[in-house]
Amino acid sequence: MSKDMSKMFKQVQKMQAEMERIQAELAEKEVEGTAGGGMVKVIANGKMEIVSVKIDKEVVDPGDVEMLEDLVTAAVNQALENAQKMQAEGMSQITGGLQLPGLNM
Repeated sequence: MSKDMSKMFKQVQKMQAEMERIQAELAEKEVEGTAGGGMVKVIANGKMEIVSVKIDKEVVDPGDVEMLEDLVTAAVNQALENAQKMQAEGMSQITGGLQLPGLNM
């Protein structure tokens, strides 16, 4: 193997290790999404998993389940969007802000 190839291989290994470290850190971090003025709160982690859902009793109306469903959907979408942003920020630590295809977390 040439010196250039060896050097490049070591850089790729280093980037891979750094990516694994950042992914582990992101898995421990949480972001929040809310709807209905905070009456519905959803927590997601950096692995794009929903960790918890909190619903204020005031928003629970058996006669209007559709509104509650809409609020939960909006809060989940916001939490996942925030988790994606957190992932992108973590990835930019590795790539220096350069968007590289195929390096999504």
